[in-house]
Amino acid sequence: MTKKLDPIRPTDDEARALARRLLAEMRHAVLGTLDPETGTPLVTRIAVQIDGTGTPVALLSGLAAHTRALIADPRAGLLVSDDSVAKGDVMAHARLSVLAQAEQIEATPEMRDAWVGQDPKSKVYIGLPDFRFWRLVPQSGLLNGGFGRAFKLSPDDMLKSKDARQQQLSPSGLAPQQM
Repeated sequence: MTKKLDPIRPTDDEARALARRLLAEMRHAVLGTLDPETGTPLVTRIAVQIDGTGTPVALLSGLAAHTRALIADPRAGLLVSDDSVAKGDVMAHARLSVLAQAEQIEATPEMRDAWVGQDPKSKVYIGLPDFRFWRLVPQSGLLNGGFGRAFKLSPDDMLKSKDARQQQLSPSGLAPQQM
């Protein structure tokens, strides 16, 4: 009998740093939800940034199918890819799948300003009455850091250090480097 090799490596500081970098640098990601009428997976591309703890925050329209899905069932998946790599085999590029719990959050004027600072084109729609911010709180993650580099991650592995999280959010609610 042949022993199966586990492709998942022990999570190390390099994997944690890569996951945190992918989250910090993302501006868009693929959001997975469950269609409330059929239960079928629904995937969409969304605008996303992180808050001061490193938690993904999305700006979503209430008219969108994914928002209706999150209202019905807050379980979500988020796929983040390494957009810093422009060439080569895309299947060898780092990517992070985050299993998350979505929660709608109240936006402050500072949070809106910080968002627009990173995404100037959002100025067109951020003030529309159907747009809301959603925090996608990580529950677990799977990091593919490239060929042969797979890791299971906990929320602590993906989010900023506990010390940084205890300082909590900047006044805007978004990460300071995004203001």
